[in-house]
Amino acid sequence: MKILVVDDKQSLSELVAQFLGQSYHVTTMDNGLAAITWLQEGNMPDLIITDLEMPEMDGFELIKRIKETGLFSDIPIIVLSCRDSSADRVECLRLGADDYMVKPFNPEELLIRVDKLLIRS
Repeated sequence: MKILVVDDKQSLSELVAQFLGQSYHVTTMDNGLAAITWLQEGNMPDLIITDLEMPEMDGFELIKRIKETGLFSDIPIIVLSCRDSSADRVECLRLGADDYMVKPFNPEELLIRVDKLLIRS
């Protein structure tokens, strides 16, 4: 099972990759544009974890682009953001995200949420 982590903070990407890498194959990208390019090159992750605030293409736009593309629209998405507003959560869910977690987060909770989404999909 492959997971794509999209976050411009490399330390966080590495932490997530290290933790989830025990159970999954993890690829990291530092912005939404790089992630879209990677997907268009034929890479197909089983799940995407994305931040919202990134350069070049933010998480909102990334979710929108993924869900608009028939080929990728079934990939579950977890948003991992320091933005803790109800409006941001609602917007992400409306755009098609499956889950939303606020940083700082418990890595064990993230793993459980990932496991649950991947069992369902």
